[in-house]
Amino acid sequence: MHWAKILGVGIGAAALLGLGIILGHFAIPKATEPLASSVSDSQDLDLAILDSVMGQLDASRIRENLRELSKEPHVATSARDEALVQLLLGRWKDSASGLDTAKTYEYTVLLSFPSTEQPNSVEVVGPNGTVFHSFQPFEKNLTGEQAEPNVLQPYAAYAPPGTPKGPLVYANRGSEDDFKKLEAEGINLKGTIALTRYGSVGRGAKAINAARHGVVGVLVYTDPGDINDGKSLPNETFPNSWGLPPSGVERGSYYEYFGDPLTPYLPAHPVSFRLDPHNISGFPPIPTQPIGFEDAKNLCQTYPHSHSLLPSNLNGTSAPDSWQGALGCEYKLGPGFEPNGNFPAGSEVKVSVYNRLELRNSSNVLGIIQGAVEPDRYVIYGNHRDSWVHGAVDPSSGTAVLLEISRVLGTLLKKGTWRPRRSIIFASWGAEEFGLIGSTEFTEEFLSKLQERTVTYINVDISVFSNATLRAQGTPPVQSVIFSATKEISAPGSSGLSIYDNWIRYTNRSSPVYGLVPSMGTLGAGSDYASFIHFLGITSMDLAYTYDRSKTSARIYPTYHTAFDTFDYVEKFLDPGFSSHQAVARTAGSVLLRLSDSLFLPLNVSDYSETLQSFLQAAQENLGALLESHNISLGPLVTAVEKFKAAAAALNQHILTLQKSSPDPLQVRMVNDQLMLLERPWLSETRQEFYACLFHVLWAPNTASVATFPGLANAYARAQEINSGAEAWAEVERQLSIAVMALEGAAATLQPVTDL
Repeated sequence: MHWAKILGVGIGAAALLGLGIILGHFAIPKATEPLASSVSDSQDLDLAILDSVMGQLDASRIRENLRELSKEPHVATSARDEALVQLLLGRWKDSASGLDTAKTYEYTVLLSFPSTEQPNSVEVVGPNGTVFHSFQPFEKNLTGEQAEPNVLQPYAAYAPPGTPKGPLVYANRGSEDDFKKLEAEGINLKGTIALTRYGSVGRGAKAINAARHGVVGVLVYTDPGDINDGKSLPNETFPNSWGLPPSGVERGSYYEYFGDPLTPYLPAHPVSFRLDPHNISGFPPIPTQPIGFEDAKNLCQTYPHSHSLLPSNLNGTSAPDSWQGALGCEYKLGPGFEPNGNFPAGSEVKVSVYNRLELRNSSNVLGIIQGAVEPDRYVIYGNHRDSWVHGAVDPSSGTAVLLEISRVLGTLLKKGTWRPRRSIIFASWGAEEFGLIGSTEFTEEFLSKLQERTVTYINVDISVFSNATLRAQGTPPVQSVIFSATKEISAPGSSGLSIYDNWIRYTNRSSPVYGLVPSMGTLGAGSDYASFIHFLGITSMDLAYTYDRSKTSARIYPTYHTAFDTFDYVEKFLDPGFSSHQAVARTAGSVLLRLSDSLFLPLNVSDYSETLQSFLQAAQENLGALLESHNISLGPLVTAVEKFKAAAAALNQHILTLQKSSPDPLQVRMVNDQLMLLERPWLSETRQEFYACLFHVLWAPNTASVATFPGLANAYARAQEINSGAEAWAEVERQLSIAVMALEGAAATLQPVTDL
């Protein structure tokens, strides 16, 4: 963890409180027209307006948005990225369909780029330096778009420059356990180059783990067994199917944390304190380069290539069954190559990386609709703008939907037929691909204001992975509003089902309260919701359409972060007709209107009770006995869970009573504030070194095997390790206390405001 982030939290909070008061440039602006005099404090969701919006969200307009957004590569801070900033400003300032205000917020951030003069390279070299094999520096030009001048060479962002050389070892997915397994097999990893597969652990963690064991360079590839259901031949992959082509390379940030690396906990403005680049933690410590599985096959498989299983080109013993992939050969561990393989004896792999760090100006674009009754309550809808190449799926499918929703709402606004009860903020975040930078800088700059005023954050990053079913992730209170919205919207296709009923066919769970319901996912740190939920404690969600997991084991859509993620790829393979994009627009639009227009916020805090009860049960069943043997009682946790459940149920009953009467506006406001603020008490004052900014007591990373409170589970797992002593068990007790205090704080938030 960055020591400056820890030090800066107290200073930053005080400074940002002042910023929230005195900075006028983020203040919700005055409406361009006076608010209608007929607007009253009792304004509620207008179902006629909701139906009108649903009918106006147009699949063909979303299609044209996507064509425009993805026609050129637009990596963060590039000329095309800036052109898209102007496109968004133009749309949101349009006289017929624009919003009240649109403006940019610029940050000076540290990014990482490959050298245009000296491309990164991977070679097999002999003892005397003779090059026996060179890997392709760019993806093959299959559709004409991969050779465009602004296509960024595949690289590992933030990996340091260097030219390490050494014998090759195969390290599976590059986890700590994987490298320990190699050492247990008697392999000396010092001075080696490790070949690893994407998956299991984060990109940057592969290099960090490798360096810890003496590895000097890392190669990362996407195995066809993980993305293409084993298919790897050119006629089986794009442009002949949705599969990743053999030359496809997943780019990505290898920075472990998020936000601008130089200004932890501070917005990246010129006046902010910046770390020395040499003191930044979370960067890969050794040169790292991603490659395509075609190049990985050249390392591992003997010639001639065929579809049948061939001997390995690597030396050493066979890799475990769980490490085997779909390159068409037996995976061996190394080190080095077989004497009778493709390369002469003593050949090594040389990785040449020429990446460089650069300070660049990156912009967020915000479009604002002022609320008619509660302009100081914000519903934020966000999506990032930057991509690694054309980015038709990631993120332009989300931006295409965002633009269509804002067009329809802006048109109603300009006609004077609608204005939301609460303010709506549309956000296009910059530099997300480098580590959620734009959204994180924004939350760091406006921490106090956002914590005090934000009702919910809605994230639609990739809106369509494929066209089978909805995928929704979020904190438990958003379940009810998503379910309500999806029950009223038809699913794409001819089934005649609602999105809700179609969703339940693909993924469901049995709820003790509701019976069979669709499964909601939880929020990790994979997109711009991360700083809102984990840093600010704001109720958040992420919405998308996705594929049928019974028909593919792909960990994500196959052309992710490659030069093959293009408009034609989307139109031909993911969503012909753009009906799934339209379904996401309707779902997100309905949720947005319900949250911004409903008199009482449609957030069911009692839905947290199921999560808490399951966490408690897991702790009792899996941790309880050993905890008792160390004189650690789960009794306070049981009491705290019951206290929360009672407070949530009482608040729900209070809301039902108010809804049956003519509530005073102040009563409504007080209840809504309780619903809005529920997520804040879950933020722990402790900081987790292994994952910057993730302080949420319930949703921080759980690296243990027990599905309970993450801090407790992780501390318990560490205390069970060999040679752990009293100090480790004291940490378990401390983490238990943190969970109890968070529960009691949440319960207190829900209790009547007169109960001081």
